[in-house]
Order: sequence, then C-alpha cells, then structure tokens
Amino acid sequence: MTATENYVQRIAATAERMSDTSLMKGLFHQHRHGDPLPSAPALQEIVALCRAVLFPGYYGRSALHNVTIRYHIGTALEQLFALLTSQVEAGLCFDATSSAGSRHDEAAEIAAAVIDRLPQVRRILATDVEAAYLGDPAAQNYGEVISCYPVIKALTCYRVAHELYQHHVPLIPRILTEMAHSETGIDIHPGAQIGEQFTIDHGTGVVIGATCVIGTGVKLYQGVTLGAKSVPLDDQGNPVKNIPRHPILEDGVIVYSNATILGRVTIGRQAVIGANVWLTRDVAPGEKVTKDQ
Repeated sequence: MTATENYVQRIAATAERMSDTSLMKGLFHQHRHGDPLPSAPALQEIVALCRAVLFPGYYGRSALHNVTIRYHIGTALEQLFALLTSQVEAGLCFDATSSAGSRHDEAAEIAAAVIDRLPQVRRILATDVEAAYLGDPAAQNYGEVISCYPVIKALTCYRVAHELYQHHVPLIPRILTEMAHSETGIDIHPGAQIGEQFTIDHGTGVVIGATCVIGTGVKLYQGVTLGAKSVPLDDQGNPVKNIPRHPILEDGVIVYSNATILGRVTIGRQAVIGANVWLTRDVAPGEKVTKDQ
C-alpha cells in the first residue's frame, strides 16, 4: 500500500466514525431538505444595514443630506426587510420544535414588526449615546461616541436582537449579540431587559446575563459580570431553565470595574458598587459597597 492509499483509507475510516449520529449526543442538527440555514454573511449585512439606518451618515453611505436621506434609508430598509425575513425564517426552521412547512409568511410579519420598531430603537439608542457622552470627559462629541465607542456597537446589536427575541425568534438573536461580543468584547444576552440612558465605559469583558433587568441611567465599567449562581437541578439532574437567575439593577446604579454580582439580587436605586466587589446579596437604595466592607 502506498502512502497516499494509506491516507485515503485512514480518512475514510475517520469519516465513517464521525458519521455515526448515535454517538453525537446533540451535536448533529437534522436539517430538513429545502429549509434555509442561518447565514453569517447575511447576518453581518443585517447589522451593517441596521447601523446605517439607525445612525445615517456614520455608517453606510456617508454622503447624505436632507434631500437624499429618505431615499437612502428607504432603500436600506427594503434590503433589510428581505434579509431579515430570510434569516428569521432560517431561525424558525432551525428550531427543533417547529412544524414542517414554509415559515416565510410568519418570518415576513416578524421582520416587518421589527422594522416598525426601529424609530423607537433609535430613540432609545440616542439616550445611550447621550449617556456615554455625558459620562466620559474624554468624549468630544456625539459623533465620536457613535463612531468609536464599543458600547454603542454592542447596544445597537443588542437592541435589535432583543426585538427579535421578544418575537420568540430562535437562534438569530443570539447570533447577533455574539457577533457584537466578538467585535467589542461586550457580552449581552438578547433576553436581558435594559432601560434607557445605559452605558458601559470601556466595555471589554462585561457580561450581562439572560434574565438581567436593568433600569434607566445605569452605568457599568469594564469587566463587570451580572451573572447567575449555580442553578437548581430537576429530578433528572438537569439544570432548570427559564427561571429568573440574574441581578436586577434599579435606576441610576453605577457598577465599577471587575465587580461581580451573582444571582437574583436587587441593587437599589442610585447604589454604587465599587471595583472588584463580589456580591450575592441585595443592596439598599443609595448604598455604597466597596471591596473592603
């Protein structure tokens, strides 16, 4: 046997072993023929179009003015609707609990509903931009915040993904926020509820869990974790899903760098959590918690 024949046989044997679906234990997705699959390039284009529509002149076409802006936004929204419909349909088809058959009409209605919400999403993002600008003496203007600050890139993805999450779209919202995570170092689950005037200074290493509830005017610094403690197990020893397990931060809370807050605890209005604090208890409104306490 030649060396080439040996390699061919070994590759064939490995392919045989790796094709045994009984050994994959959830690692194999049985895709129905003809169903669309989520597309990373399409989702990246969706993010780019959302940014161009939400922040015209900063993303997408830069040569915009009052006469042409309506045309360019309208064109971008048409492209966004088509792409969003296809990717929402892919998410619906990917869901193991979905029934067979086309989900195109359902996906188109969800895509249209999300686009209907974009003016409100922009209004909220404008408060986030203002919070970042007012909270950072180094920021020279709103344009610098929109163009440069990772928190705005992450929040744009999160706020669009959250709209999809509210419509119970499987998979796609999580892909969008993980794309932002890869780009910015900020990990926000699309299920988290985040109020207006929210900002993260610097941003790298921040984690915001799926059942977090964050009020208005909250500020986090880099390295903050809003996470869960060990979750309870059911009778079969499996973790119990879909229960509130992450912190609630009320209005005006500030959490400084590398603080960790775990479990379904409430941090009261205007409370301040110092750097490097490990916290698993409620905090009263206005209370200041430091590492040395």
